[in-house]
Amino acid sequence: MSLVAGPGVGGSHSVLPTDLSLVVEKHVKYIQLLDTRKDELDYWLTEHLRLNGVYWGLTALHLLGHPDALPRDKTLQFVFACQNPDGGFGAAPGHDSHMLYTVSAVQILATINALDDLDMPERGGKERTAKYIANLQNADTGTFAGDEWGETDTRFLYGAFNALSILDMMHLVDVDKAVSHIQACANFDGGFGRSPGAESHSGQIFTCLGALTIARRLDIVDHDRLAAWLSERQLPNGGLNGRPEKLEDVCYSWWVLSSIAMLRKLHWIDATELIKFILRCQDADQGGFADRPGDMVDVFHTVFGLAGLSLLGYPGLVEVDPVYCMPRAVTKALPYWQT
Repeated sequence: MSLVAGPGVGGSHSVLPTDLSLVVEKHVKYIQLLDTRKDELDYWLTEHLRLNGVYWGLTALHLLGHPDALPRDKTLQFVFACQNPDGGFGAAPGHDSHMLYTVSAVQILATINALDDLDMPERGGKERTAKYIANLQNADTGTFAGDEWGETDTRFLYGAFNALSILDMMHLVDVDKAVSHIQACANFDGGFGRSPGAESHSGQIFTCLGALTIARRLDIVDHDRLAAWLSERQLPNGGLNGRPEKLEDVCYSWWVLSSIAMLRKLHWIDATELIKFILRCQDADQGGFADRPGDMVDVFHTVFGLAGLSLLGYPGLVEVDPVYCMPRAVTKALPYWQT
């Protein structure tokens, strides 16, 4: 079970729906068929995103109310085929461990209620995976690297907090130093960049707010200033962009909207117009969502389009957690949030 992943893969040119309704069954079918495209070059060109793709597809199916649309046994088989002796997970079997793929693996296991499978003797236990993540933190700066080669980014810090909170092992890392690093990434406009001094960007804002929410430190954020910057990302066509003077993109229906949701200011966005924009990006014939109307669909934009619709309360969709991009029913049961 290894889904095609990555922008521009799968689907056909979007057929714009006339009634702007969500074609649930076609989206389910689109995701189910992703693993049958092994005769296409794009399938192999996206091997470096394979485990992420399973997370995106699985989450999309859960939000659509079809949690059993992918075979659980094959999903587990593929996930654990990506695990390495260091406890981390690679993008596909035989790939080196990386923070991002390890986070996707943990999210998948939590979503299908299989975290305890990590405790089987041959897999080394949850703590081995948690220690792989924790060992990527720089003890001096609080930052996290993506892998052994040392690239740092707030994506990796958020990913560490995401997975460690799911595993209930946040005690393995220095939370205070990580929070101090996030503070150093803050800008005058209320936003956050990937590193100190970097431009504010909606994706990085999501990672910083998500990490701060998990750390229970949203108190350090200027809520109104940041929410104002985020609400300004909405364009006349209803879509959202990631930063000023850029085009709209369905994925920002998640990065921007989830951030505003964490700030409890969803009403600062025109929900009606955003819903229309997201639905115009679906392929009403073959299923899937594209970055914008008329473009090629892919599983990345499909999950984030659906997650955005869920945040907006679109009828029939399962509630998504704005911090984790996982079903809310899964995250609210995590032991970490019971204390």
